[in-house]
This record gives sequence, C-alpha cells and structure tokens, in this order.
Amino acid sequence: MIVDLHTHTTASDGGLSPEELVLRAKECGVQLLAVTDHDTIDGYTSISEISTGELKLIAGIELSCTWSGVNIHVLGLGIDTTCSRLQAELSDQSAARGERAKIIGDRLAKLGFKDTFEGASALADGRAIGRPDFARFMVAQGYVDSMATAFYKYLGAGKVGDVKAMWPSLETIINWIKSAGGVAVLAHPLHYKLTNAKLRRMLADFKEAGGEGLEVCNGRPSPSDLNYLRQLCTQFDFEASAGSDFHQPSNWLELGCNADIVAPCKPVWARWQHVESTI
Repeated sequence: MIVDLHTHTTASDGGLSPEELVLRAKECGVQLLAVTDHDTIDGYTSISEISTGELKLIAGIELSCTWSGVNIHVLGLGIDTTCSRLQAELSDQSAARGERAKIIGDRLAKLGFKDTFEGASALADGRAIGRPDFARFMVAQGYVDSMATAFYKYLGAGKVGDVKAMWPSLETIINWIKSAGGVAVLAHPLHYKLTNAKLRRMLADFKEAGGEGLEVCNGRPSPSDLNYLRQLCTQFDFEASAGSDFHQPSNWLELGCNADIVAPCKPVWARWQHVESTI
C-alpha cells in the first residue's frame, strides 16, 4: 500500500493546486492521501470532486505551535473541516499572520524596500502571507539576487524581517485537533534539532497533552533516522505516520511512501483504510 499523509498545495506554500496534487498522487500510485496545508484547510475543502478509484482522501492540516520556546509542527489528520471551533481558531490565526506580515513590510520599508507588503500580498493571492512571499517579491524587484540572499540578509533568523509569530502552545493545538475529531501527529520530529533528552521530554509532553501519532517517515529519511524514530514510536506507544512533506515537483522527492516503512509500529492510517473519503 502507498500512503502519503503529509502534503501541501497552493493554499499554503505548495506549488500545485489541490486538484493537481490529487491527480499527481493518483499517477504516483498513492492509495491514501492527506492534504495538510500549513494552518489552513482551504486546500482540502476546495476540491470539488475526487475519482472513486484507488485513491482515498482524508482531511488534514499542519499547525504551528510552541513548546519550551521551540516552534513545533503538528499534523491534524482525519479532522472534521466543518468544526466551528477549528474554523474560528484558524480565522484568528490567519489574522495574526496578517498582522505579522504588515510588521515585516514596515521593517523592510524602513530599509528602503518599497511596497514589499503589497507585493508579498499579491503573490500570496489570498492565502496567508509568509516570508517566502517577501523573498520572491524582493527577487522580482531586483532588491536581491536570490531568495537565499533575501533570507540571509533580511528575512532569516535574527534578521530585521524575522518577526516571531505568536503561535499557540502545543497543548492548545492538540485540543483544536481533538475538538475536530482528528488525530494529533508530531511532524518531522528530528527537524527541530533537539538533543535526545529534550526530544524525549517533548514526546512525553506531547503524549500527555493527547498526542497520538509520530511521523516516523518524512520525505526520504536515512536508515538510522528511521530506526531511531521507530524505536521512539514503540517506546511512547504512538501510532506511526508517513508522508513525503511534498511541496512541489522535484527530482529528489516524490509523492508516496510504502506503508511497510513504519513496520513494526502500528500505522495511524489503519483508522481510515476502510472509511470512504469525506469529499
């Protein structure tokens, strides 16, 4: 079985529309797909129809939060997108992102970069504005020669455009997911550069707060990382998840993960294998 429970579309920072993502997933043989855009369900809800072939689609989201001063991402899988509480919380989160973007634009304007907020907003085209949108606009205007330069000089950690978002706590995010009937899965656990001891402490707090899953496979992990995450998944009695973290077509990363990659852990997708898509 081929699964992918971590993907992004143009509703957040992905390169394919939701419909294009679904089509590509089918071409790649994916049988169970979750659309998990950053802090929005718009990508999933915009899909008007889905083929009843081999592909099943489940609703998902990737939410940003904080734990012990660290920015953490949590996947909400199998959520009810009509949940009024979740919709209200996401609306508030979107408004906070908008205010953050305005602050970034004001700071860049003081350095002489004109209309960066307006330009980034146009590139975002209705979705939440992120620092990559500012970087793309700065490249297009000739302010910098590349997005890498934009982040290195102006938008990266510790730079003038690095405006810290006031993300909710880990416990709060898990409560949002559970209120929508979803399963909270910790995304890419090794991306946070935590020591082994601190990672284990985070996993303990995650489980105590109601987290139920761990992303054992994210993209194309090394054998050693896979073995380590399988061990943690077993030790903390989590259900295992797997996803490509797909953003756009590339030569090194494609949609789909072989379900066997999480064995012998219990797969989180067992919850939805025999459930019809809600689309």
